[in-house]
Amino acid sequence: MATKLTPLHDRILVRRIEEQETVRGGIIIPDSAKEKPQEGEVIAVGKGKINEDGKVFPLDVKAGDRILFGKYAGTEVKIDGEEFLMMKEDEVLGLIVGAAKGHGLESIGKGHEKAGARR
Repeated sequence: MATKLTPLHDRILVRRIEEQETVRGGIIIPDSAKEKPQEGEVIAVGKGKINEDGKVFPLDVKAGDRILFGKYAGTEVKIDGEEFLMMKEDEVLGLIVGAAKGHGLESIGKGHEKAGARR
């Protein structure tokens, strides 16, 4: 990213993390029909929230964190030809800790039996 962008206040700049391309049953789903990923990497953060007294509260997320956000969260922006999301920290649903690069939430629940499952 050649252009430097610093979000203001409690906003963060996020790059979506694309899901691994998997083809099931030989059917390829076109990009226009796919849902956009709800997982991303924080690229830059603002200084924090400011209360009525002018005191600044730092953000809980930092650059490099992997996050989960809502389907319609943020505003899409294009910087140097690359697409990013600009959103408030309030739109972040949670931090993803311990996930390997390129592997998201698809591994959650694997190896665990569901209620009523037969052995």
